[in-house]
Order: sequence, then C-alpha cells, then structure tokens
Amino acid sequence: MVKTPYWLFAVLILILGGLQYRLWIGDGSLAQVSDLQRQIAEQQGENERLLERNRILEAEVMELKEGMETVEERARQELGMLKEGETLYLLTE
Repeated sequence: MVKTPYWLFAVLILILGGLQYRLWIGDGSLAQVSDLQRQIAEQQGENERLLERNRILEAEVMELKEGMETVEERARQELGMLKEGETLYLLTE
C-alpha cells in the first residue's frame, strides 16, 4: 500500500476550502447571483411601468397635435377657460 504524504491532504483541503469560500461568500457567489437576479426583476418591472407611461403620454401628445377638442377640454378643466359667447354658471350649496 502506498502512503500519501500529509502535506498533500492539507493542500487539497485548502483548495477545497478556497473553492467553497468563493461559492458561498466571494465574488460571483450564490448570494450575489441571487441578489443580482432580484435587482434585474425589479428593474424590468420599473421599465415596463415607464414604457406604459410613455405610451400614454405619446397618445396624449398625438391627440393634442391632431384635434382641438382635447385642447379645449384641457383649457376648460385645468384653466377654467370659456369659449366666446359661453356663460359660466357656478352652483353652490
């Protein structure tokens, strides 16, 4: 039977320990990968929300460019403006 030197076992254990450290704690560890995947999912959700907001704003801009009805509606609601010849009746309780 061949006897293996003890220093070889020590070197192998050190190598195994180094690999385990990198797997669980070091750069590229499972915890870091999991955290990065969570961040990616959050960013994708935020991107989808912003894309939807941009679509709504783009539709609103096209509406404002094409028709005066939207401009008139906004002027009435947001600025309290009236058309020439209209009378405003304010009802209070």
